[in-house]
Amino acid sequence: MSAPPVDKVATFKLVVVGDGGVGKSALTIQFFQGLFISDYDPTIEDSYIQHTEVDGQWCILDVLDTAGQEEFSAMREQYMRKGDGFLIVYSVTDRQSFDNLMHFYTQILRVKDRDSYPMLIVANKVDLDHLRSVTEEQGKELAAQLKVPYIETSAKDPPLNVDAAFSEVVRIIRTQPPETENKKRRGRRHHKCTIL
Repeated sequence: MSAPPVDKVATFKLVVVGDGGVGKSALTIQFFQGLFISDYDPTIEDSYIQHTEVDGQWCILDVLDTAGQEEFSAMREQYMRKGDGFLIVYSVTDRQSFDNLMHFYTQILRVKDRDSYPMLIVANKVDLDHLRSVTEEQGKELAAQLKVPYIETSAKDPPLNVDAAFSEVVRIIRTQPPETENKKRRGRRHHKCTIL
């Protein structure tokens, strides 16, 4: 089955966020090119576009792999504004990246001015089980607390759940109610101004 014309296909802007060194680029490149890259220049932000089929429906995935800009909060807000869905990645071998996951989660909701938004928590590098410092239980527990789906991945060959992670975010976006309802709700919320 060949892909339908571009103008008939929904485009989803997905943003891959997380601390430096958690394997965001490795996941993205594995998904788009089917390659595992172990040494990657972390200073470049990269955007990839691909036609893909999720549950029998074609879509265009426009994926932004956010690189070493973690320090530049303004830049981070800019790409968060554009994203339709987010993969928040941490490495199971890096406790700090897991602890920092909340920053990304809260910032996305703040930038989007929403109570919830399409996100997926991605526990990466599960192939390095012997170096694991975050258990699957801890990952699932945090995901349940935040009400965000959870998946474990490895970008190493053979990859584990890499395609599944990107497809899952598309599914989450598709199940979201249309934006207009949220706009109305948001308008009401601004009337009560609380200064903390």
